[in-house]
Amino acid sequence: MSEQATSFAELFEQSVAKMTEGEVVKGRVLTVDDDHVQVDIGFKSEGLVDTWEFMDEAGNVLVKVGDEVDVLIEEAEDADGRIVLSKEKADRLKVWDEISEAYEADRAVEGRILSRVKGGLSVDIGVKAFLPGSQVDLRPVRNLDAMLGERMDFKIIKFNKRRGNIVLSRRALLEKEREKMRATTLQTLEEGQIVDGVIKNITDYGAFIDLGGIDGLLHVTDMSWGRVNHPSELFRVGDEIKVKVLKFDSDSERVSLGLKQIQPDPWVDAAMRYPIGVRLKGKVVSLTDYGAFIELEPGIEGLVHVSEMSWTKRVKHPSKVVNLGDEVESVVLDVDEHNRKISLGMKQIEPNPWALIEEKYPVGTHVSGEIRNITNFGVFVGLDEGIDGLVHVSDISWTEQIKHPSEKFEKGDVVNAVVLKIDRENEKFSLGIKQLEANPWDDIQKKYPLGSEISGDITNVTDFGAFVKLEEGIEGLIYSSELSEERVERPSDVVSAGQTVTAIITKVDPVDQKISLSIKAVADREQREALKKLATQQSATQTTTFGDLLKEKLAEKAEE
Repeated sequence: MSEQATSFAELFEQSVAKMTEGEVVKGRVLTVDDDHVQVDIGFKSEGLVDTWEFMDEAGNVLVKVGDEVDVLIEEAEDADGRIVLSKEKADRLKVWDEISEAYEADRAVEGRILSRVKGGLSVDIGVKAFLPGSQVDLRPVRNLDAMLGERMDFKIIKFNKRRGNIVLSRRALLEKEREKMRATTLQTLEEGQIVDGVIKNITDYGAFIDLGGIDGLLHVTDMSWGRVNHPSELFRVGDEIKVKVLKFDSDSERVSLGLKQIQPDPWVDAAMRYPIGVRLKGKVVSLTDYGAFIELEPGIEGLVHVSEMSWTKRVKHPSKVVNLGDEVESVVLDVDEHNRKISLGMKQIEPNPWALIEEKYPVGTHVSGEIRNITNFGVFVGLDEGIDGLVHVSDISWTEQIKHPSEKFEKGDVVNAVVLKIDRENEKFSLGIKQLEANPWDDIQKKYPLGSEISGDITNVTDFGAFVKLEEGIEGLIYSSELSEERVERPSDVVSAGQTVTAIITKVDPVDQKISLSIKAVADREQREALKKLATQQSATQTTTFGDLLKEKLAEKAEE
């Protein structure tokens, strides 16, 4: 062997001796084929790397001749005398070193979310790492699958190279970023300011808005000038929104927000837009026991009271007339801008039947109708649709004492009556049945003149006297003091029901429909007539004055 050959062998042995298995070294690509990539790692040493280690997921080779690459010396010399190299293992060692350095320096690393695993997500940061579900975001994420394939920054919160264990947190970075934003927001936030925010959470009473590190509450009453039943009708979590700062307490870091306050107040000049008497349409948005609320525009609602729903029907509940969501037509009755109230009427859309009732049924008109209702004070007679006339119990009969109308009528009976009075303002229609006939009391004084004597049966005995039937529906009263010449303590000791008596009419009152009778006056009349007859007889036989006869008669009576 020549000196030159000896020198080359020595150099090769020296270069191999300097190589350390497991070491990562730099090399230059010499050739690339389908199976191997030949890499010069210096010291006149060359090694082979499997070509697949330089391929991407699509199978494309990512290196070319002349490129500088990092490789790991797996074997300094194999059975064929070649150096065995690995690009993949070199990358892996390099990544572990970078991860270790990032962990020690508390520096974020970038990674791509690969898949869901038990308790969280698998993330590729060069090597596989675990991202617990609780560390994905500031708030719990319900749909982790939506994050697959996303590239994000993470903080390494646990690192063990020997076990190959790496735990990541995205939440830690977000909290740190949020804290910086919070400090900035607290310095710049002030009442009256209009700010941008993101819907963070929705509750029954409002929505929490992330203003940048600090949350503010947008109460449901400050979302819209109109009616909002639930915040979810307007917003979803994640929506971006502009709001106005209504109140800000820097000590407690509480922020009250408003959305409607950055929009025009619809109640300004409402009276001009909704003048009294104007007809308009709106949607039924709420029903209460006393009426229905109609939305005229967002933020403007009017109330149709149940009394303003129908001219003729008694509406017990608005649901009998309208339903939620119905579009109805109404008339503006009153506008109170100060108290934000508008009164509406639905019945005013139709002509008021009571406005025509006086023309159709003038006082004195004879009518006929069916009894629709019976009460203790009278009967209601139906005339037109929704128009009932009342026959008061006192207008049923001139003479009969009716305690309850049901004594004479039943529901559904058809009766004739006469119109007595129409009160259009209070929607009352008065009828009379007894007025169809002449009032017997109008001629009662002629029929029963004072001083006339009558006979009749006693119908009732009371503590103060007895009632005598003169004719059908006409009775006279004999007071206790007029039952006898003697003092009467109890009328029932002197007379009884059914007994026929003779009495004299002492008083007739056609206005109050009362006739006063006296049995005592009958006896007095008889005595006077007897005295007169006696005086006439004695005057024929002797001269005797009437005064003498009267004295004689009184003396006889005194002896008795």
